[in-house]
Amino acid sequence: MTTNDFKTELLSCLGSLRAFAVSLCGNRDRADDLVQETVMKAWAKQESFTMGTNMKAWLFTILRNEFYGQMRKSGREVSDPDDYFTNNLSQHPEQFGKLDLVDFQKALKKLPDDQREAIVLVGASGFSYEEAAEVCDCAVGTIKSRVSRARTALQEMLEISGEADYGPDAIASAASIK
Repeated sequence: MTTNDFKTELLSCLGSLRAFAVSLCGNRDRADDLVQETVMKAWAKQESFTMGTNMKAWLFTILRNEFYGQMRKSGREVSDPDDYFTNNLSQHPEQFGKLDLVDFQKALKKLPDDQREAIVLVGASGFSYEEAAEVCDCAVGTIKSRVSRARTALQEMLEISGEADYGPDAIASAASIK
């Protein structure tokens, strides 16, 4: 088959292709894009078409496969013109959190045993002051005092002065936004 024969037969099918595309898409603009994509694919693969076979059926198959391929793809995509979802998906770099955890573990080891025990029971294990006092066999006030001193010592060792010192710093936050 010559290129002109292929082109002539392809052009004769455009009206039917467009009608089929509109029936699938329900939107003329999308249908036109689908037909254009079909023609481009058919033109690029014209050597795989066997002259004498049904070109209309071949083109309809390409169009249908392209349509369903786009549908599958669009099912995995989310329209996000204002970057709302993208901005909410950004994550702070993990390495800073890991480094902060290492620093915290080192500082925790420097605490006196009684303070470390109290802060771990109340802060990490979720025990109430009363339950921690029972575990440590001491008064509730003693546990409260140990936890308070442990928190103060950890803040000093980690150079934490307020809530702004928790989490990523300003540089890391700015880098992860976009």
